[in-house]
Amino acid sequence: MPSVAFHTLGCKVNHYETEAIWQLFKQAGYERKDFDSIADVYVINTCTVTNTGDKKSRQVIRRAVRRNPDAVICVTGCYAQTSPAEVMAIPGVDIVIGTQDRGKILEYIEQFKQQRQPINGVRNIMKTRVYEELDVPAFTDRTRASLKIQEGCNNFCTFCIIPWARGLMRSRDPKEVIRQAQQLVDAGYKEIVLTGIHTGGYGEDMKDYNFAMLLRDIDEQVVGLKRLRISSIEASQITDEVIEVLRNSDKIVRHLHIPLQSGSNSVLKRMRRKYTTEFFAERLQRLREVFPQLAVTSDVIVGFPGETEEEFMETYNFIREQRFSELHVFPYSKRTGTPAARMPNQVAEEVKNERVHRLIALSDQLAKEYASQFEGEVLEVIPEEPYKEEPNSGLYVGYTDNYLKVKFPATEEMVGKLVKVKITKAGYPYNEGEFVRVLDDAVDEMKISS
Repeated sequence: MPSVAFHTLGCKVNHYETEAIWQLFKQAGYERKDFDSIADVYVINTCTVTNTGDKKSRQVIRRAVRRNPDAVICVTGCYAQTSPAEVMAIPGVDIVIGTQDRGKILEYIEQFKQQRQPINGVRNIMKTRVYEELDVPAFTDRTRASLKIQEGCNNFCTFCIIPWARGLMRSRDPKEVIRQAQQLVDAGYKEIVLTGIHTGGYGEDMKDYNFAMLLRDIDEQVVGLKRLRISSIEASQITDEVIEVLRNSDKIVRHLHIPLQSGSNSVLKRMRRKYTTEFFAERLQRLREVFPQLAVTSDVIVGFPGETEEEFMETYNFIREQRFSELHVFPYSKRTGTPAARMPNQVAEEVKNERVHRLIALSDQLAKEYASQFEGEVLEVIPEEPYKEEPNSGLYVGYTDNYLKVKFPATEEMVGKLVKVKITKAGYPYNEGEFVRVLDDAVDEMKISS
């Protein structure tokens, strides 16, 4: 039986797509092996979001070639898409496919075995206008299922290479989204995370359909789904219609990830972000009128070219005023080929690092403040895995709908199920909780029918 091994670099979308590519191999009778063991085929799913992503991708490719020089080495993903010639030049690489045509991987392998000639299957992504269907009926990780709903991005922010790696915005057929969501629920998943390259942009390329309608359709049509999470949504995509759908839903969770990138209007302009801090604040205010306890997490880039201490403080103060519940803080890193990499007044590394630390300290403080309002409350948690820091403690870790990370006593049987947990001590990164009860589906259904 032929074997295949995978290594995925980068984001959740890449992880989703690796699972989809694995389905193709599985159907063709392959067994899946660990990447560090000997396999007949290695598939490396690459990342190019930073220059480091490129470098790491190259290292992993070389590792596979060393592991088994006779194997077929296939490289796919974003770095393969933007730099196919660079990837083809790595000794031992046999097949290069970008961020589309993944369905052809098996025929390329057959073709390579017959002709022994390296194959470059990368074509111009900017001409692609149709979403490539990739089916994922189940995941190796069994607690949260991702569901990819769109591909590409039209924004061209000055720091970002991704439109060149992923192409322009294209949405998945809503019927496919519903079908796949139902398939995941039927496979036992209680929570689905909608994901994509520019997730909230879903429907921008469609005439009579939009993101709010998709949310409503999933909410109404998918039977047995308990939680629906949006992986990321831009402030401009949080329309009043979307807020209305959130308000009427008992499945969409009280947590939104809304990338800010900077809290300074002058920096936002240089980033070519299409909103002001005033607009962002207005959307948050509107959301909080409807959901007073909403968790809002965000991404921030620190030390963007030209960022002064004043501009950084505008960001710092904006974040403090808006009470985000957690931040992902990134020091700006130059991405070759983007406008920002060529901008004057690049910020010194030590200044960037010092600002990153100040923001992380603020994020920790805000996270504790947000969590503290739930002390003593009973929340629903899906246990994901044992608490690794105390292996034999009987504690498990999972997330509440509003994205609080909780450790509490549980058992292996509860993993992936919905359980009620009382928050006994708020904290960060972990809240402590005590187990109350498992939510039994049968009981819930009786409640609904009565």
